[in-house]
Amino acid sequence: MQIDLNSDLGEGFGRWKMGDDEALLKLVSSANIACGFHAGDAVIMTRTVETAKANNVAIGAHCGLPDLLGFGRIVMNIPPRDLAKHTLYQLGALAAIAKVAGHKVTHAGTHGVIGNMAAENHEYIELILDAFKAFDKDLAYASAPSGHGFKYAKKIGLRTVGKVFADRAYDDEGRLVKRQVPGAVVTDPAQVARFITQFLDDGTVTAQSGKRVKIDAKCVLVHSDTPGAVEIATTVRNTVEKGGGKIVPFTELAH
Repeated sequence: MQIDLNSDLGEGFGRWKMGDDEALLKLVSSANIACGFHAGDAVIMTRTVETAKANNVAIGAHCGLPDLLGFGRIVMNIPPRDLAKHTLYQLGALAAIAKVAGHKVTHAGTHGVIGNMAAENHEYIELILDAFKAFDKDLAYASAPSGHGFKYAKKIGLRTVGKVFADRAYDDEGRLVKRQVPGAVVTDPAQVARFITQFLDDGTVTAQSGKRVKIDAKCVLVHSDTPGAVEIATTVRNTVEKGGGKIVPFTELAH
């Protein structure tokens, strides 16, 4: 089995640092890079792109709300068409930096509470995905396969990759448990190893209730701001490889 090990990176700002990007970029095969709205800036974006290129890590735009203070995790009342323009702006900025660095943006997605906003109003994600496709029809879009965005991306012809989260808990419908709920964020490497082993064995994850839920995914994400993210990513990589799988970037995943 081929698995893309993915992480959200470049989420510092100015002199403030979030996560150990350097260590994670030696472990992951693809990176979602903050583009200056929920986190990141031109210097951090450039450094992250250059380090990703040096480690043969595929890069994508991680587009967030224009809210550095809230880290893109607080709902904002933005018209869907305006938010689509904000995401295109971020994608274009990363693409310019990548071009100069000799790298290429291969995927794009959304950060934080945009997912919740899109679940309430599908127009958000539809217009964002339309913008992604208009920018580059070959971009890949990785997300939860049960979500509307994933289905819409397939409908408009974007390449899609199912995503599962190694450091988050699931409910019975295969959705992420809200961060405010106890146990929503998983930090125990042993629990992560069990999670990945089960996922590799039968394509299921165990929800908080104990129910097994099927998730069709080839991308495993570890958040860089999860406590112990480097150890968690190491656990995912080791578990996949010990199980006979191979870690590969988006660009090399079998269609």
